[in-house]
Amino acid sequence: MTTSSKSDERPSEFGALEELRLTTPDGAGFVIRLLPHQDPAAPVVLMLPAMAMKAKFYLPMAKALAAAGCSVATVDLRAQGESTPKLGDAPNFGYRELLEVDMPAIVDAVGARFPQAPLHLFGHSLGGQVALLFSATAPHRVSSVTIIGTGSVYWKAFERRRWFEALWKIQWIGLVARFTGRWPGGVLIPGAMQGRVMADWSRHSLTSHYRPRGGSYDYDRKLAALKLPVLAISLDEDPLGPKSNVDFLCGRAATADITRWHIDASSAVVHRDHFQWIKDSTVIGPRIAGWLRDGQPPR
Repeated sequence: MTTSSKSDERPSEFGALEELRLTTPDGAGFVIRLLPHQDPAAPVVLMLPAMAMKAKFYLPMAKALAAAGCSVATVDLRAQGESTPKLGDAPNFGYRELLEVDMPAIVDAVGARFPQAPLHLFGHSLGGQVALLFSATAPHRVSSVTIIGTGSVYWKAFERRRWFEALWKIQWIGLVARFTGRWPGGVLIPGAMQGRVMADWSRHSLTSHYRPRGGSYDYDRKLAALKLPVLAISLDEDPLGPKSNVDFLCGRAATADITRWHIDASSAVVHRDHFQWIKDSTVIGPRIAGWLRDGQPPR
């Protein structure tokens, strides 16, 4: 792995942030963008995006967490956003590369930039799965995990009335991805995704088990043994990561110190969709930061 730090003036607010660049041993390149707190020991939150979403989408939440006293790092997943090579040029990859190649390199780079700070992972949807599964294999490197809109996509974790829909749609995505090497987007997923990622995802949906192709760990056993603090957030208008699926995933991490926060109409959060919650970052962010600092349950 190689890393470098440099300033890069660009027109956009996101592009003007401090950055770290790194290249993994297999040639994937990442840009980590930073909002550092003036206190070098302030908790650092590493934000991991959802499928087909760019890291810059999460800038409102990054700013809210920074305003609440955290340092923040954002990064695109492999072949998304600023990562290279781009999706059409990247060799096929799956969960194994995300978890066992990319995350160790990214965590190393963030740790080197903030050597005095505890590292907390924040993941949305797929990013939350990556955060949990990586933490389960390297709990000594992580202080806590926050997930939002992240549930098991096991077809029976959905409400019974959605079983057939979840089964056929996700397996159709997996079938296309296996035969063509990628998923073009649409049908639950907002954009194109790499084939083996979707194959691993659809296999989990069918079986409820995390068994990525070529993986080095028994991820189900590791997840079951996880003992870190986890803040699991669900939203009552989220069809992609509904409460039942988040509860199911939390059940698979039964030994973790889980704080559940289900956001419904009684809360101050107005936008409670799988993606639109970002518009309420100024409400959600300070509550997450309070939980990171002192374990205070968000309300």
